[in-house]
Amino acid sequence: MGARSRWLMISVGLGILLNPLNSSMISVAIARLQNVYRLDFTVVSWIIFSFYIASAIAQPIMGKASDLFGRKKIFLTGLVVSFVASLLAPLSPNFGWLIVFRIVQAIGTSMMVAVGMAIVRIHITEKQATALSVLSIFLSGAAAIGPFIGGVLIHWWDWSSIFFVNIPFVVASFLLAWRMIPEDEPPTSVARNMSFRKWLDLIDASGILLFTVGLVALLVGLLSAKSSGHVSLWHIIVGLIGLVLLLAFVRHELKTTSPFIPLRTFAKYPAMTWVNVEFMLVNVLFYSLFFGLPSYLQMVRHVSEYQTGILMLALGLCSLVASPIAGRWIDKSGPRPALLVSAVLMTFGSVWIVTLNETSPVISVCLALAAFGISNGLNNVGMQAALFKSSPKEIIGVASGLFNTSRYLGTILSSLLIGIVMGGKFSFEGFRVLGIILTVIALSLVFMSRQRRESGQLQNSNEAR
Repeated sequence: MGARSRWLMISVGLGILLNPLNSSMISVAIARLQNVYRLDFTVVSWIIFSFYIASAIAQPIMGKASDLFGRKKIFLTGLVVSFVASLLAPLSPNFGWLIVFRIVQAIGTSMMVAVGMAIVRIHITEKQATALSVLSIFLSGAAAIGPFIGGVLIHWWDWSSIFFVNIPFVVASFLLAWRMIPEDEPPTSVARNMSFRKWLDLIDASGILLFTVGLVALLVGLLSAKSSGHVSLWHIIVGLIGLVLLLAFVRHELKTTSPFIPLRTFAKYPAMTWVNVEFMLVNVLFYSLFFGLPSYLQMVRHVSEYQTGILMLALGLCSLVASPIAGRWIDKSGPRPALLVSAVLMTFGSVWIVTLNETSPVISVCLALAAFGISNGLNNVGMQAALFKSSPKEIIGVASGLFNTSRYLGTILSSLLIGIVMGGKFSFEGFRVLGIILTVIALSLVFMSRQRRESGQLQNSNEAR
């Protein structure tokens, strides 16, 4: 790999790491933001919801936009949008404006993730697999060390520093990308002559609107009822509006020719559908711990952000160490054994959370973190391998998009689960209930992994006959 290719990879890597970094750093800032803006836990949790909902919508849209307007243009525009959001977010006069800038930040960072891999795949022709694996390290490494970086920054400065820290990465990536990413080819005549209405149809603007408004309305109805402590007529109406809009979204996606989420693919390929369901549950488990444990340490055990970041580092390091080991194991034995071990580890970690009490040594949470970290490393590789195994080659691009959608739905559901369990105040009792729920989900994953293994053995025996 030549020097220019290496610098191209670095320029892309510095850009794409911003999305996972900003999604994970916020986990140690929840308690601080709650105190600064004097809000209850349910309201502050929208700092998580908003980022993941915006990312889930923006990434597929920007992927389509790059085919029309050029990948370099989308990448550089994403850096500019991220720069503006990172600069203005700390200056927010209230929490509402912070959410707005957080959404803008999610859109900007998603623009880079949507096209970063494609840029490397197109312009780096030698040792391409190595280049793509290095970019994966940028993504997974940023997510892994995000809580630690966030804890250190908040300890020495303030919560605003988790936004300002993006600026050096943005500037470095922009300067390198401006020089290293080759210019885009001129747009085709189809792209030049495409009307705005045609563009809206291409990205399925109607489906996106139904999905966004329906999901937000349902979340508002559920979380507001839990936060206030009683269910009012307003909560029911808002929740029902959200549910109706989501049902309308499903109906629309099954009919439209260019769906935002191709639901018909799920019905056509049940094996791939089950992989996505498992992946969604895995992310519910992982991110419930990822966002719940820092709040438990800070609000219940009164651990500082700095110490919380250090403890959370166990999660990231175990995940990073487990991933390459999982790759070699899965190459030899397939994804089933690794996914079964992962489900068992998540069950152990969830049960361990339930056994914690208010006087347990703080360091003991590292056992749960290590269990979830190792399982995350196994899942990162195992679920991807299971997806490729269950998906026909002709739809692998669509399958990868659905896979990422399942990840985002899992993260959104994890935030919803924490919000419903905790309500307005994060408590030890709520944290224990959360552990019980996670244990049930983990046990269901053990069952699903065993069923996958048995069905695979049956299929192999039938093929042998």
